[in-house]
Amino acid sequence: MSDLTKITTRTSDTGIDPSDTAPPRLGAGLTFHGPLSEARAARLVDRLAAPGPGAVLDIGCGWGELMLRLLAATPGAKGVGIDINADDLAHGRRLAAERGLAERVEFAEESGHGTTRPPADTVLCVGSSHALLDPDQPDPAAALRELRRLVRPGGRVLLGEGFWERVPTDAELARMWPGAKAGDHLPLDGLVGLAIEAGFRPAWVETVTREEWEEFESGYRHATEVWLAAHPGHPLAAGTRERVDRQRSAWLGYRGILGIAYLTLIPVD
Repeated sequence: MSDLTKITTRTSDTGIDPSDTAPPRLGAGLTFHGPLSEARAARLVDRLAAPGPGAVLDIGCGWGELMLRLLAATPGAKGVGIDINADDLAHGRRLAAERGLAERVEFAEESGHGTTRPPADTVLCVGSSHALLDPDQPDPAAALRELRRLVRPGGRVLLGEGFWERVPTDAELARMWPGAKAGDHLPLDGLVGLAIEAGFRPAWVETVTREEWEEFESGYRHATEVWLAAHPGHPLAAGTRERVDRQRSAWLGYRGILGIAYLTLIPVD
């Protein structure tokens, strides 16, 4: 896997000012674009590979790490990952090539909203249910209905979705992301209930641990924080510092309140 945490530092020997070194982007060096341990990822892949899927669809795939692992565990399966982030998709293509999977996977720059991609045996939607919806009309029930439409009979859906560990107070919401509302998420039982209403049986319900959250959140900022410590006077430092501080403050605001569930869902015939 490419080491995205490396920052190329230009020394005076090159004749180029070290201040020209650009900051790494937030998330550089992460394996998964979300709180997910290696142990949990291995269990998820084993569970999803067991039925022997032939087609995998990854909604809001990013660089598709989980999809690529599932393809590697399921010889002959083919995958399609869709996302609107061209940089993440390019990274996914590089990873696929490095692992000998380039002929079995497509990374497409497109929205998941109203997608006309055909139903798949396995559908991954990890932290990306919003990609299935009109941005002005967030509706977890509608996202689950879309996932039901996109999975073949007897298939599997892996949904990674936020939920409230407890409903936050107004003061707590004010410390989270801009415009955060209590209606942005459901309690876990409400989320599982919506999945059942949409036509699924929840074959497996699991939630991320505090350690997984902290590994992801600190890892998300790590390379950028290291760069800021080494380049406090860089022309890009002020803006970078503001973005990093804002993102960290939001996490500390929802830490212990917002959870993430991984639901392995089977469509009801």
